[in-house]
Amino acid sequence: MALKSKLLLGAAGLVLAWPGLAAADPATDAKIAALEAQLSLLQAQIADLKVSTGASIAAKRPDTKTASASIAGGKPTITSSDGAFSATLHGVMQLDTAKYDQDDRLPAAVTARDLSGGGNFRRARIGVDGKVFGAFDYNILFDFGGSGAEDSGRIQEMWVQYSGLKPLRFRIGAFAPPLGLEDAASTNGALFPERPAVADIARGLAGGDTRIGAGVIGHGDRWFASAIATGALVQSLNSGTTAFNAPVFDEQQGYALRVAGTPLHGADWMIHVGANASIVAQPTDLGAAAGTRYALQLRERPELRVDGSRLVDTGQIDARGAQAYGLELAAQKQNLYLQAEYVDFSIDRRNPAAGASDPSFNGWYAQGSWVLTGERRKYNTTTAAFDAPGVDKPFDRANGQWGAWELAARYSTVDLNYAENSPIVAERVRGGEQVIWTLGVNWFPNPAVKFMLDYYDVSVERKNAAGAAIGQDYRAVNLRSQIAF
Repeated sequence: MALKSKLLLGAAGLVLAWPGLAAADPATDAKIAALEAQLSLLQAQIADLKVSTGASIAAKRPDTKTASASIAGGKPTITSSDGAFSATLHGVMQLDTAKYDQDDRLPAAVTARDLSGGGNFRRARIGVDGKVFGAFDYNILFDFGGSGAEDSGRIQEMWVQYSGLKPLRFRIGAFAPPLGLEDAASTNGALFPERPAVADIARGLAGGDTRIGAGVIGHGDRWFASAIATGALVQSLNSGTTAFNAPVFDEQQGYALRVAGTPLHGADWMIHVGANASIVAQPTDLGAAAGTRYALQLRERPELRVDGSRLVDTGQIDARGAQAYGLELAAQKQNLYLQAEYVDFSIDRRNPAAGASDPSFNGWYAQGSWVLTGERRKYNTTTAAFDAPGVDKPFDRANGQWGAWELAARYSTVDLNYAENSPIVAERVRGGEQVIWTLGVNWFPNPAVKFMLDYYDVSVERKNAAGAAIGQDYRAVNLRSQIAF
């Protein structure tokens, strides 16, 4: 109580004394008034600055947005705010694990008497694609996989494309020209681990992987057309001489042409037709020291590449040019899909021996699938080819979802024999005839992951230069595990 009384008395005394103190210092009052006026002015200026700064930020905001990042279908993408620039990271891993079943005690002359089973990374690719300045597209892709053995790395694709004159696209760089229905399809969504032999031989004549080219590609909702001029293969990143960097003196000059479309179609069905041509106008000049200076060679592996052996092979033919003409036909009705192609090859000999005519070869295949879970294979109008089916119910064991399941079958044949029994030795081409039946089951747990189990029945009939049989029949089973994004 004593403390409280003292405080009250002190406060009362201060109140009584204040008029005297204020009157005693008029200069202090003037200073306080001036400071209050300055403070009011500063407060007004700050308010004006807030308004003008806010308006400036609002006006500039559309032009100062940062790039956006997203992931769709497993692909990470960075895109500028105006959409004129983008970069998408993509990759593919395909691991094949195969077992070959060959007859015992094959004759010594037989080609590939001991095919090597085991595992092989068929494709191990990483790359980036996107656009720059709106109308220009690009793709950069490296591959470390291989046929029978992995590679240390090579340029798979590297090209730039102008897409500002729709429906045309003008492309230059290293890429596989679209040639044929199976060649145009993505290997990520392929029905079988490898293309049919005849399709692979045709694509390698004037096109194929790592081929440098330039040309125009166009497409609409129901049509597709392309014309590509091609040159050399890109050099491998490997050291030493390989199929990719063998020395040449003049590069091959060729052309890859294709027209295709779906003239007949309905709500749940379509018919695809097409034609294509692969033309070698000038074979590669390997130099005067080469055994065959202007050599063309048709050969192929038996639609499985865990073992890299080629069982049909024309050998090197001294040539001044070659042509391959193909026809395409496919049909789809809901989840049922059928596809076939026929290819005819001809080679123009250079300085043929007396009586030796120009050789010709042919091959064809038919394949089809039925998607058990009801999805259907997608038709890509930009490539005029079929892709993997959609996955309506991605794998989710907890909810009883098992992805998409597909049954597949193929018959494939190619004949690389020409006048094999001719009395004119120089006319004979004993490349062999290959027939393959393939049955497969494909499982798509989701759009990025795929498993393929395939059974092969292979028959090769072929003679060597001495007339001895060097072909064989065998069976194989392959499991492919794939992730692609």
